[in-house]
This record gives sequence, structure tokens and C-alpha cells, in this order.
Amino acid sequence: MTEVSIKDRPEFDLDNQGEQKYCSFLRSLPDRQENCIRLFERSSGDFYSVHGDDAYFIAQHVYKTTSVIKYLGGDVTSGVPSCTLSKTTCETFLRDALLNRQMRVEIWAAEPRKQNVWNIVKRASPGNLQDMEDLLFSNTDMAASPIVMAVKIHTGGDQRTVGVCFADATVRELGISEFIDNDLYSNFESLVIQLGIKECLVQADEGHKDYELSKIRSILTHCDIVITERRKAEFGIKDVEQDFNRLLEEDISIAALPEFELKNAMAASACVMKYLALLTDETNFGQYTLRNHDLSQYMKLDASAVRALNLMPGPQDGSNKSMSLYGLLNKCKTSQGGRMLGQWLKQPLMDIAAIEKRQTMVEALTLDSELRQNLQETHLKMIPDLHRLAKRFQRGVASLQDVVRAYQVVIRLPAIVSSLAACETGLPEHKEIMDVEFTSLFEEYTSNLQKLQELVETTIDLDAIDNHEYLIKADFDQGLKVLRKKMETLKLEMQREHERVSIVLNMEVDKKLKMEDHQIHGWGFRLSRNDSSCIRNKSQFQELATQKNGVFFTTTQMRKASTEFKDISQEYERTQSSLAKEVIGIVSTYCPVLEKLNTLVAQLDVLVSFAHVSVHAPMPYVRPHMTAMGTGDVVLKEARHPCLEAQDDVAFIPNDVSLVRGKTEFLIITGPNMGGKSTYIRQIGVIALMAQTGCFVPCSEASLCVFDCILARVGAGDSQMKGVSTFMAEMLETASILKSATVNSLIVIDELGRGTSTYDGFGLAWAISEHIAMKIKSFCLFATHFHELTSLGETAPYVGNLHVSAHVDNGQGEAGKSRDITLLYKVVEGVCDQSFGIHVAELAQFPDSVVQLAKRKAIELEDFSAHHHHQAPGSNGSSNQLQSGAPTKKSKAEDIETDQEMTEEQLKGWTDTIPCH
Repeated sequence: MTEVSIKDRPEFDLDNQGEQKYCSFLRSLPDRQENCIRLFERSSGDFYSVHGDDAYFIAQHVYKTTSVIKYLGGDVTSGVPSCTLSKTTCETFLRDALLNRQMRVEIWAAEPRKQNVWNIVKRASPGNLQDMEDLLFSNTDMAASPIVMAVKIHTGGDQRTVGVCFADATVRELGISEFIDNDLYSNFESLVIQLGIKECLVQADEGHKDYELSKIRSILTHCDIVITERRKAEFGIKDVEQDFNRLLEEDISIAALPEFELKNAMAASACVMKYLALLTDETNFGQYTLRNHDLSQYMKLDASAVRALNLMPGPQDGSNKSMSLYGLLNKCKTSQGGRMLGQWLKQPLMDIAAIEKRQTMVEALTLDSELRQNLQETHLKMIPDLHRLAKRFQRGVASLQDVVRAYQVVIRLPAIVSSLAACETGLPEHKEIMDVEFTSLFEEYTSNLQKLQELVETTIDLDAIDNHEYLIKADFDQGLKVLRKKMETLKLEMQREHERVSIVLNMEVDKKLKMEDHQIHGWGFRLSRNDSSCIRNKSQFQELATQKNGVFFTTTQMRKASTEFKDISQEYERTQSSLAKEVIGIVSTYCPVLEKLNTLVAQLDVLVSFAHVSVHAPMPYVRPHMTAMGTGDVVLKEARHPCLEAQDDVAFIPNDVSLVRGKTEFLIITGPNMGGKSTYIRQIGVIALMAQTGCFVPCSEASLCVFDCILARVGAGDSQMKGVSTFMAEMLETASILKSATVNSLIVIDELGRGTSTYDGFGLAWAISEHIAMKIKSFCLFATHFHELTSLGETAPYVGNLHVSAHVDNGQGEAGKSRDITLLYKVVEGVCDQSFGIHVAELAQFPDSVVQLAKRKAIELEDFSAHHHHQAPGSNGSSNQLQSGAPTKKSKAEDIETDQEMTEEQLKGWTDTIPCH
């Protein structure tokens, strides 16, 4: 978060005795949860304090200096380190802590009549923001719904059954799912990615190490999800039936539903309901909906694929939103649209009819630019977050201002309907699908909300809204009407008295003599200090207060009218407040319609955003032709990476892609460093994902089949804090690919085998490639510097070789200097049989002596390999001779065949035993 000025820091309001008592209380506090910070509310929430390690954390991350630390009850050695935060600074910190840093927060407050007795009044964690929503989102919209999940695992023999329950308290929804998983829990990983889980409840070990739960924890850590341990008893299903029956809006008992038979999911549900304390709030009763999440209806994505495809923004992106696919596509005008875009990107569709329906609507919006711009600039940007609005009504904290905000949405709907009805692209199917999916539904919701519009226009003073006043119309209630009449009569009396006094004092009305409503004394008059001498020693004027802006005084008649006006105003306010509660209560019954309208607005916003990006890209996107899963090929003409081509000063070189069943199912891409191999294979994954979300794709022509999952092994990074090396991380990800992939998957692998010796690395790369090509038979793109791997096509069918081209200047140039190399970023058929690593070192401005030594050593190794090549020991897991000379393809194939079975068995045995990430 941004640095905060230490001048904004409030001071403690404790005397010496109070400090000592407070420090004793702080020292008596129990240990807190891991990664939790405690805030203490002071002066009824005017500011907050933090203590101990929390004070140092705030000093470092908020104020960026330790000078703000004060030691309560002693000095540096004996006192309690403490720090304060203003209310505004605290709200900013809470957003950062809960939404970005994945921390937990407790807010403590003293009891009103017992200042030394403190209790927790609010708790929040990344998946449970209910207590602090008003603090977090008072001045900003909610970027993403916080979703908390509980998981319960049952193992029997070799079968692992996973039951989960997830809750989105923002929309009052409980979801469950139960499924069989493999030993790497890849289905579970896909589920948490699909749902965008922020926090997961798992069963505590309670004295014994559960090997299966440790795998689940590893996956959650890998996906950056907060883990919260709960006692085993909280997963008990004894009361789950009656708890569900209280919460769900359906009249039918949960026991009659098929979901009740999913016992592991029911156990997870019990834990979620206890953790969120759903049953302690009676406003939740009969308000929740239950849905069974079908894991198979969406493409599976694991954490590695999400990172490899740059799906969501990361801290490394900075302010450049187009570095991630979400940032590039997010031209949404509403916060609910932004949330739904994130959901769609993590849940690409697998139903080809649903995919084509979305693409047809995007096509209509790309062709009708007037409709698209009208929706973006006139309508969508004026619609508030209806989820948050409905939540305020549901929680009973809504005001007349919220009623007016709902009304302003309702009166905008007819114009949206008119815009959609006028959709004109020249193709009847576009108008037909827009009518079915949007126009008719907007008309239906407009009709359903008609009574709400009439209610507001009848009861609320709409003219007063211009002055930011939200009042019940006086004509609405006879009692209000009488009181307003009296108030107007008294206001007239006060104005007459104002004019009378101005004549007596010979002071011009409003210019010299002002009539004002004083905070303490009520209505009266004010003269500047220079003019106030005229009322001195005159009994008919009573001075009430002398302030910087003048002298405030009154008369007997004015005091009487002011007192009466105040009494009637209070009575008016009480009457109005009672009527306002009634109006708010009636409007809250429209929450289900507002929720449905919110979803419809979000869907329209995302589709408009897709169309906007497709039209305004450096080269317009095209609609891809989709074929059902298991049929068709991937043929892309002039494909581009959408994020890279959007960067400033980038002239992207497009490339063709051809993955054809029975011909080129497995593509090996070789070529120089920085030549574009990684970009080429990643862009195919990104394009496949975009197509299955319903978006257009960055190509001149595109034909794709539906994939059940995208699996990626891209980039290398140590996880030393978790005890995982670069190579181990690489092997864990690859093991997950080998166990999760099907014939309908898309696999993207970049530079496999770099983290260990050349012999072992190549042996593994060969064995893995052959297993994918011959056993799994899915579409795969494999970028590598192992040039020997290009001979895989001799033993495995349907393997194609591509390389990224580079122009090499064969001139000798200066003595000792390398030949000039120009990277063309063009992917062409065939094999690249040389590396350019030393050339890259020269570009990085290595010292000449180091470069020359590298060249001599490379030549020595080439000579050694050419004349003394030998087979690597089978015990090292390598089955091939690596030689930089030019042995015949026949000798390579023979060497590989000799030891291939041994390598495959060793690899299979190893991947069966290693833990998941």
C-alpha cells in the first residue's frame, strides 16, 4: 500500500494509570492465529491502535518508519510497542491486508461501561469479509466476491472421494460438489481455480499427520489460498439437515434432495456454516440458495496453467493492466461485470452450443458499433453494484439513498431495452439471440420492478435529491403534511422577524444581518464583530455566542419560533424515519429481482467488453470456428499473443499453427534463445482459452476443437521457503500433467529438463514426450533446446518439428567476434540444429575474456562428444547419447531404443510416489 504521512497519526488518550492497566490486558491476551493482526478500537472508532509485533508491522508497511512506535507502560525494553491509525488509514490498510496480503484481522473494542474489559467485535479473513464489508467497501466497489470453502476427504483403498462446500455470503449462495480424485488431487486443484477460492477450511491434524490432507495443503499453498484449520468435530453432520432447512429458501427439505446423499460434501457444509456463523443471524433464514457444482462442465485449469497463461494480474504487472489476459479484456463499466469476467476466464465452457451462443452475441456487438458504444458510454457505466445494494437491504442497513439508487437503475431499464431492441447487424440470428438472452429479460425485470418505481415516485421527494437530501414526500402522509405546514408557517414567522430586526438595527438583510441555524442555539441572527456594537446594552437582543465569524444573538420572538420549530422538526424526523423504514422494508422484497438483474447486467457488460477489445485490438480479432471435443483440429492463421501485441512499441510477428489429428499432434519447437518459442506455445493456450470463454481470438482465421483442460509446464522458479528446488517443482508439475491429461487435453511444455544434468534432463524430456505422443495422444507443444529430441518422430507417430528462424550473417567480421544473428520471430517447419547461447551472453555484455573461454570450451566439448560419445548409465535415468557433432539419425534412434523401456519404468515409478504440489 502507499506510504501514509505520520502527521495523520492520532495520539493515545491514556493517563499513566490507564496505560498500566491497558498493558496488563495486552500481555494477558491469548496467542492469535497465524498471519493475523489485531486492531483495537479507540474513542468509539475515531481511530485504532496496534501493539507488539503488529505495531512493528504497521510501522514498516504503512508508515515506512519506526519513529511512530510508542512504548506504553515503560521504555524500549519494558514497554509494549504501540502505534495508532486514523480511521481512513485503517480502512486503507484493511483493504490491503485482507484483499492483497491474505491476512486475517480481529477488531477489539472496550465495553461501554467497563473500559478495561475488551472483546472481539469483528473478525475477517480473505474468504469471510462479512463483518467488515462496510469498512472495506464504503468508498470503493468490491473487486471480487470472497469465497470460503471447506474440504472433507474420504479414502478407501485406492479411491479418494473429495467433498467440498463453498459459500459466497455476498449473494447468499451455498455450493457443494463431491467427486473422485487421483492421488495428485488435480480435480480439486481445478475446482479451487474455477471458483476463485480465497480461503479453505481443512481439518486440523490433532496429533497425527494425515498424508492426504498434507497434499491438499500443498495444493492450497501452491494456489496462494489461505488455509484455516478447524477441529474435526466441526465437520460433523448431526445437525446439518435442520441447519440447511433453516437457511435454504426452498420449502422442500434438504433430505429429499439428491445432494443430501453426498456425505463428504454435507460434512464440509457443516463446517462452512459454523465458520461463517450463518445460523446466528436470523436475516439469513430462508435466504440462501443451494447449487451442485458440476466440475465437468468447465475446462480444467491448474495453478501452473493460470500462471503460464498470465490469466490474472500479478504484482509484477504494476500499472500495466494489459500484461494479464484479465487486465487486457477488462473494459467492463461495472464492478459486477469485472467480477464475472474473472469467473468466466477461470471457467471456460465445454458445451459447444453455449460457446457459440456467447460468440454470436459478441459478433452482434462487434458489428453494431452504435449499440456497443451506447451501452458502454450511456447505460452500463451508470449502473451501481446491485449485489452490494441488495446486501445492504438484506442486512437491514439500507437507507433512503439506497432506495433512490435502486430507483435510478429501474428508470434506466426502458432505455436499455430500446437500445437492445434496435440491434441492427443485417443478420436476423443476431437480433434473435439478443432478444432471447437480453431484451426479453430486461423487459421482464422492468415489468417486475414497475411497482418499486411507483412506490419511490409516490413516497420520496425527488426534487430534494438535487440537494443531496433523501426525504419522504410531505404529501405522502397526512401527519407529515400537517407538520410540514407548521414548519413552513414558523419559517415564515422567522423571516418576518429577520426583516423587523434589520429595520430596527438598520442592517441590510442577508448582507449584514444573517439568519442562521446554530448547532447549539437553534435559529438566530449573526452580525460581524465590527457591526455587533449596535446590539449592546439593548434588552430586546440577547447575545448567545461570540465566534470568529461574528456574534450570534436572538430576540424573544425568534427564540420562541426557533424552539417550536425544533420540536416540530424532531417530530417530523421521527414520523419520516418510521415511514422510511416501511419504504425500505418494501423495497427489500425486490432483492431477488435486483440480484437477477445484476447477473444480467454483468453478462452484458462482459460481452460488450469482449466486443470492444476485439474491435480495438492492433489487428481486429476474429470469431473462431469451434468443433466438438474429440473432433477437429487446431488451425490458426496469423496467430498473435493478445497481451504482447498490446504493449507499447511492439510490432508483433504473427505465426500460423497447425495441430492436426493423425498428422501433427505433437509439435517440437526448437530455436535460439529469445527467438519466440515460449511466446508461440503460450499464445496457443491463451487463444484456446479465449475461444472457450466465448471471446473472439487474435488471428486472421481460427479453427479450434474444445479442450477438457489446458496443462502447462512453463518457466522455472525455486520454492526454497517450501523446500522445493527448481527441478523438483518442474517434476511435480510434469507429474501432474502425466496423470491429469486425456486425449482431449492441450499440453504446453517449455524447456523441460533444464534443472538437472544434461543426460538426465534429456532422458526425462524424451521419455515424457514419447509417453504423451504415444500413450496420452493429446495435442502438445514442446519447446526445447535438446536438438536431439527432434528425432522423436522416428519412434513416435504424428510428431512434427518446427523452429523459430534466425538470420545468421556468415561473414567472419573482426577476429574473435561472433557472427551477427538477427532473430526473425517466425516459426517455420524443420529443425534448428544449433544453439545461440554464447551469442545471448554477448548481448548481455559479458566480458570478452569470459565469452572467448566459453567458445573454446564449447568447441572442446563438441570434439569430445563427437569422438568419445558414450551411453549414460541407466541408473541416472538417461537413455541417450548427447552429442553436438552430427551422428546419423539411425545411430540416435538405435541408442534411444536400447534403453527406452527402462527410462519409462523408472519415470512411472517415480511419478507414482512423489507428492503433489
